[in-house]
Amino acid sequence: MTRRGVLLTGATGFVGMEVLARYLERGDRRITCLIRADDDQDARRRLDAVLHNLFGRGAARYRRRVEAFASDLTAPDLGLRAARRDELSERVTTIIHCAASVSFSLPLAQAREINVEGTRRMLEFAGLTQERGGGLSRYSHVSTAYVAGTHDGHFAETDLDVGQEFRNSYEQSKFEAEQLVRAAPELPWTILRPSIVVGDRRSGWTSAFNVLYWPLRAFSCGLFKTVPAILSSPVDVVSVDYVADAIHELSERPGSAGQTFHLTAGADASTMEEIAALASRYFRRPIPQVVPPAEFAAMEANWSEAALESSRVYFPYFSIRTVFDATATRARLLPAGIQTSPLGDYLDRLLDFATRSRWGKLPIARFDALVPAPAPAP
Repeated sequence: MTRRGVLLTGATGFVGMEVLARYLERGDRRITCLIRADDDQDARRRLDAVLHNLFGRGAARYRRRVEAFASDLTAPDLGLRAARRDELSERVTTIIHCAASVSFSLPLAQAREINVEGTRRMLEFAGLTQERGGGLSRYSHVSTAYVAGTHDGHFAETDLDVGQEFRNSYEQSKFEAEQLVRAAPELPWTILRPSIVVGDRRSGWTSAFNVLYWPLRAFSCGLFKTVPAILSSPVDVVSVDYVADAIHELSERPGSAGQTFHLTAGADASTMEEIAALASRYFRRPIPQVVPPAEFAAMEANWSEAALESSRVYFPYFSIRTVFDATATRARLLPAGIQTSPLGDYLDRLLDFATRSRWGKLPIARFDALVPAPAPAP
């Protein structure tokens, strides 16, 4: 048996399915996906749905190269039978851990169970794989740039604990998960930190309408005429195609072990002032009033409770003063032709897709979104 398999978690998630697509399209390695499911048959059904979403009728040509096993990342041995765990550890050389809870509102104990303990179990499996003939070439851990928490100013790729506090359980649990990874120097780990991930630059496709999409949707409906933000604050947004390209490149190329990479817009980051102006032009509405968060809090009485509860968790991300340094990342990715784009270059495509899919209420497959729409009849 040739030992060069890839183990991927989070393949049913927004970023994970894009990473899966890169591996299937750009090589011939066999991919094993660990999927939370009732049994292996259910895991296979879920994986087949992902493949159809990605490739439509073309999914058949990839199906044999990717397998799915039911798993519980928080359980001992990842919820796998001992024989399967051992077999996987003997043929996997690359592990990409994308699975996580991205909820901002989970109680901290629950967020830790998924993001911290799940990482601990994955590291245990990585250690087993490494022990079996030193067969592990890379353990890629997908984190978030927002492990920076409330830190103001420059945040380097080498930074982690700079005395910051955290806005929510997501940030804190991802910070603690990174601490576990960095405490495993015997493993060839790479940490990848995306910022706010939005849809594909080419098609606008997304399966996750959160964070930046919340104020845009509210503005499109005329629901809110006031947005809590600081006009000059950077809003660091990256497209999912950039993130997936970067994860694939940095996981496959030598020389990235023991390093952390910011998959962020950096100098290309937008501001709330720019986003408000672009959205105003697109939706043909007056530019919304943007007020500091403290002033906005005094206006909450004018909002419905349902609107507040669904949106409050995103407010802090529009008044952040953190600047993510991505120098090392760009030095590695630019020679491979992988780079970010300013949000203004593709925001209209994101909004075209969002409105066409009714902000996720009318799901559109990734494959269908990438297929050019037919030209209108003359």
